[in-house]
Amino acid sequence: MERIPQVEGFAARERGVESPKRAGKALRGAVPRAAHSLFTPSPQRPDAVASVEASNSGRLPELTPIRVGRMAATPFAFLRGTAGLMAYDLAHGTPATGIGAQLCGDAHAGNFGLYGDARGSLVIDLNDFDETVHGPWEWDLKRLATSLVLAGREAGADEEQCAAAAQDSVGAYRRTMRLLARMPVAEAWNAIPDEELVSHTDARDLLGTLERVSEKARRNTSARFAARATEDDGEGGRRFVAAPPVLRPVPDAEAAQVAAALTSYLGTLSKDRLPLLGRYAVHDVAFRVVGTGSVGTRSYVVLLLDHRGEPLVLQVKEARPSVLAPQLARAGFAAPVVEHEGRRVVLGQKRMQVVSDTMLGWTEVANRPYQVRQFRNRKGSVDPAALAADQVDDYGRMTGALLARAHSHTADPRTVAGYCGKTEELDEAVRDFAVAYADRAEADHAELVTAVRAGRIAAELGV
Repeated sequence: MERIPQVEGFAARERGVESPKRAGKALRGAVPRAAHSLFTPSPQRPDAVASVEASNSGRLPELTPIRVGRMAATPFAFLRGTAGLMAYDLAHGTPATGIGAQLCGDAHAGNFGLYGDARGSLVIDLNDFDETVHGPWEWDLKRLATSLVLAGREAGADEEQCAAAAQDSVGAYRRTMRLLARMPVAEAWNAIPDEELVSHTDARDLLGTLERVSEKARRNTSARFAARATEDDGEGGRRFVAAPPVLRPVPDAEAAQVAAALTSYLGTLSKDRLPLLGRYAVHDVAFRVVGTGSVGTRSYVVLLLDHRGEPLVLQVKEARPSVLAPQLARAGFAAPVVEHEGRRVVLGQKRMQVVSDTMLGWTEVANRPYQVRQFRNRKGSVDPAALAADQVDDYGRMTGALLARAHSHTADPRTVAGYCGKTEELDEAVRDFAVAYADRAEADHAELVTAVRAGRIAAELGV
């Protein structure tokens, strides 16, 4: 007779059941690791321009030419704006093991970076979760590897270096999963702080780049943004200064709607945050264009000032359904039941990061869902396309390790490590996929550029 009953929500004691590691290893029979080299485009695959046009649906039409212009700049920029198209290709043209994890959903190499924790220390991790959803762990890894090939080509790396960067990212992911699988659960959960990551992944050539990015990130604060983007309003406060098309004032009624939405946002925060935010007053609201894939969505910055006039800037950003959601069923995963798209983004971020913004929350403005977060929270990022050619593989190893750590919060690292194994078979397979899909993305980008030149789709270049 058991003296202590099993408790719902906790793992059952393992008695005579197959270990997670063996279960992962057994999956190799159904989905050989070498099969991840495969990419078979669906005959029904939408062309590149049709895909971009479809993804513009629901966005502010006056801003979609900026989005198209940014995507037309380079193949890597095109990939950044087409997470939905790649999800379609992954669902229809690649195998999946069935192991699920909370996905970033857009884990390209530009979506990793530095940000500040509550005490001002810098953390390095994934930093974009607009598309987050539970799904096949392979999708994030393949998107990362592909992006490294495209970024490496843009950086001037040769094909051998680009392929090595993709392969090394997978190798770092695999080795990190093995490391996490051997660690005590609590230690693994909080593993790989930023100060140890470079040595863990043997990315020492990146040290100088990371130090420069860190210095810039420490200066990238609400106060610095407010000093450049606001002016005295003549009534003891400050207001945003228009900088079109990126930053523009909004009508009073719209600003009032956004400000009023912060009330319900407060209800999504931990209660210990409320006295802090209660010492700030809202002074102004402006519309601000963000990102590449996000251009055309509704996004605001809200200026708050304390009793000394010191600023805190919040971003209130529209949360659209994840572009991965329609493709999940084909990969064997249930479509998510989403109560609120902003909540989906926030909870997905918290599930993947070791340390998250303490101001993360969600709200609604004019019946549309939004996520809310600090703006310019000591945020800094490495542009992988601007790295030296011999640094791209170092960056690949670092980001691969970060992705493994993020996935390990929701996928048992023992199962993933059991599947990935000790050899480089998976590394080489995903490398081959990444090179092939990078070629596909370059062809798609060329189609978009041709369509822009022919006037088929409007684009505003250089914005």
